[in-house]
Amino acid sequence: MNILTYLIPISLILGGIGLVAFVYTVRSNQYDDPEGDARRILSDDYDDRPKP
Repeated sequence: MNILTYLIPISLILGGIGLVAFVYTVRSNQYDDPEGDARRILSDDYDDRPKP
């Protein structure tokens, strides 16, 4: 049971770091690319079929 006194705070700290990293990426607009998606769907450069 003594190991839980170490594991619980470590897991909370790592979860907090992950949450902060996610919020940072959302606020810095890393997920926003509306024009890229619109152009990519019409372009023949990107092929989704598997290579033979």
